[in-house]
Amino acid sequence: MLIRTLVAGAVVAGALAGAPAPAHAQTTPIPVKVVVVTMFEVGNDTGDRPGELQFWVERKSLDRVLPFPQGYRDLRMNGDGVLAVLTGVGNVRSAATIMALGLDPRFDLRQAYWVVAGIAGGDPADTSMGAAAWAEWVVDGDLGHEIDAREAPADWPTGFVPLRKTVPYEMPRANADTFEAFRLNPSLVDWAYQLTRSVELVDSDVMQKERLRYTEAAARRAPFVLKGDTLSSSTFWTGARLDQWANQWVQYHTGGSGRFTTTAMEDTGTLQSLTWLARAGKVDLNRILVLRTVSNFDQPPPGMTAAEGLARTNSGVYLGFLPALESAYRVGNTVVDYLVAHWNTVKDTPPTVAR
Repeated sequence: MLIRTLVAGAVVAGALAGAPAPAHAQTTPIPVKVVVVTMFEVGNDTGDRPGELQFWVERKSLDRVLPFPQGYRDLRMNGDGVLAVLTGVGNVRSAATIMALGLDPRFDLRQAYWVVAGIAGGDPADTSMGAAAWAEWVVDGDLGHEIDAREAPADWPTGFVPLRKTVPYEMPRANADTFEAFRLNPSLVDWAYQLTRSVELVDSDVMQKERLRYTEAAARRAPFVLKGDTLSSSTFWTGARLDQWANQWVQYHTGGSGRFTTTAMEDTGTLQSLTWLARAGKVDLNRILVLRTVSNFDQPPPGMTAAEGLARTNSGVYLGFLPALESAYRVGNTVVDYLVAHWNTVKDTPPTVAR
């Protein structure tokens, strides 16, 4: 019996020794220069109607497909050190996907720059359809208490109350460790804006006609690059009243420093994971950029109700959809190209605006 056991053990050991290595096993992690974070794709990564990832895959030759079963979709990479990840829609998926990427032993992300590039709704008071906004602040629009507006006290501006507070916008604000607002490296954000502020963006006759329906000067402008902050919420919302709430909510959670410009979904999930990954020494929080481009306004034009505006967008009428995807690529890629071309300079120290 002892002999048979020893022989069996030797056979198993020999089989394990000759077995192929796990798919993720490799001797040296792949150094990554830039991670491009996108959130949704309409169909395939290439060859059909594009979502946020497709232009990056096709134009940056992200031909290397890396299996990523622990995330939303397989990763894409090229020989220049640019890695693209698709998180899936919503904060839950983005948080899970980015955490999975950050803990993946195949990659060395310690010096990587992160460029979140996606489309969003825009406040017509600050931006225009097809415009591109670099955010310094990313504010969470989910954490809080809520009373239906029809039951809220008459003197309340909203039924949405900050977490652990009893009235809207109650002071003092919650402790910073609740992560209701993330502030990116202001110097890096300013550098990205200055680098890209003159990038030519796509306009269209349809967008021009739509813009004329709005009265705000910013809304009527041709697409442009700006600095403006984003509210990240898992609810698709629309309407002038919720736009007013978004502006006040961002002001409240940033101590008056932030300016609500775009409404998106996944960015607080992404930044929460990156914050904890930085705590573990996996990434550098000073190297994160969030770019959101405007596919539609966050409220309908004058003369149209919020319900009519909702029905309009739910029918797929994002008049700036393709131009916004183009803006996200053109503006975001200007930064990516610079970082790759000047890697020997920026790998150790993030770039800043020359004074």
